[in-house]
Amino acid sequence: MSSVVATTAVRGRFLDIQNTVAQARDIHDQVRYVEDGLLIAENGKIRWFGDWQSGQQHVPADVEVHHYPDKLIVPGFIDTHIHFPQTEMVGAYGEQLLEWLNTYTFPTELQFKDKAYADKIAQFFVQELLKNGTTTALVFCTVHAESVDALFAAAEQYQMRLIAGKVMMDRHAPEDLCDTPETAYQDSKALIEKWHGKGRNLYAITPRFAPTSTPEQLAKAGQLKGEYPDVYVHTHLSENKHEIAWVKDLFPEQKGYLDVYHHYGLTGQRSIFAHCVHLEDAEWDCMHDTDSAIAFCPTSNLFLGSGLFPLKKTWEKQVKVGLGTDIGAGTSFSQLQSLNEAYKVQQLQGDKLSAFESLYHATLGGAKALDLEDKLGNFNLGKEADFIVLDLKATALQALRQEHAKSIEDALFALMTMGDDRNIHATYIYGAAAYVKK
Repeated sequence: MSSVVATTAVRGRFLDIQNTVAQARDIHDQVRYVEDGLLIAENGKIRWFGDWQSGQQHVPADVEVHHYPDKLIVPGFIDTHIHFPQTEMVGAYGEQLLEWLNTYTFPTELQFKDKAYADKIAQFFVQELLKNGTTTALVFCTVHAESVDALFAAAEQYQMRLIAGKVMMDRHAPEDLCDTPETAYQDSKALIEKWHGKGRNLYAITPRFAPTSTPEQLAKAGQLKGEYPDVYVHTHLSENKHEIAWVKDLFPEQKGYLDVYHHYGLTGQRSIFAHCVHLEDAEWDCMHDTDSAIAFCPTSNLFLGSGLFPLKKTWEKQVKVGLGTDIGAGTSFSQLQSLNEAYKVQQLQGDKLSAFESLYHATLGGAKALDLEDKLGNFNLGKEADFIVLDLKATALQALRQEHAKSIEDALFALMTMGDDRNIHATYIYGAAAYVKK
């Protein structure tokens, strides 16, 4: 468990992306690699960053320098879509989205009305995030307010920046997992008042997806967004073709799936829609015009057979996108694994995903998608000191491959293709070591 330490000094090889960009081709110009660098954090924020020779004089005499000469230090990974109650059901066999929800997800989530159970899984979940180098996540809880309390309390122990919310769901689910428009509104309102902006916690209004909310409940979600304009909206969109057809049957008066959310005031700068595998052109335009964001979840899209996400289109349409693991339809907490699969998803569409673009999506691009690029995503001065120390040679095969790496870009690509939680040597949250590999 960590607490904010007054001053932290870390020396090693640093790699980040200095600024957000409008096109993938521009990322290369923003790559910052410091072979022998120094980061000094004070009270959780980056106070000094640069090369060791210039910076060593700024290290206070009584502060130990944590030196990682053979490691690579990058900003903490940002997960823009994950379900903490589904941690225990990763790798559930054989279904696509709608059948998978009924067969596995809903029965699992029923357990979270028990606060002790929610606390137990929340503690495990936060540990897994840290172990995988994820320092910020946008998280689905369950319909139970207790699940939200459990998660934020677990994250608070590390001063971790999490965004989360209670699921709103009043139809097409087991009765014991349903709320009502009014109870969803009242519970969410109470949770916003309790947690949003407390420490590093942020709240997300969280209708599961359009089919499990009545028009009355979606209107209540929109009312919450109007009353609390700085909170987030987090839901699912156009993941599966059967789901899309179902939405069209349920909401015939709307122009399409995204228009359901837009109609109820749920699009916007802090609205994040998971998946978006099958968006229509008008929906891409609406995403851009409203400054909404997408969470791209490659391991989940492949596991559930949902489809291939057109990442290239986010650049063409200028739509913000982050990377999500989508545990538990996704198959790994590791964003290295997410990027491994993201590369393959693009290859299957005739596109390439470079190592530096991958790093961008997992760090600064994810921060931009969550409207947090002023606080997270790189080593710029004044930002929150969330970063990870990577061991590029965690296995014998990785060590052999890294010996033959031709550049830092090649080394990074090999890591993202072969890497997982074994490559996370240490995770720093708000300037303090929250996880160190044993």
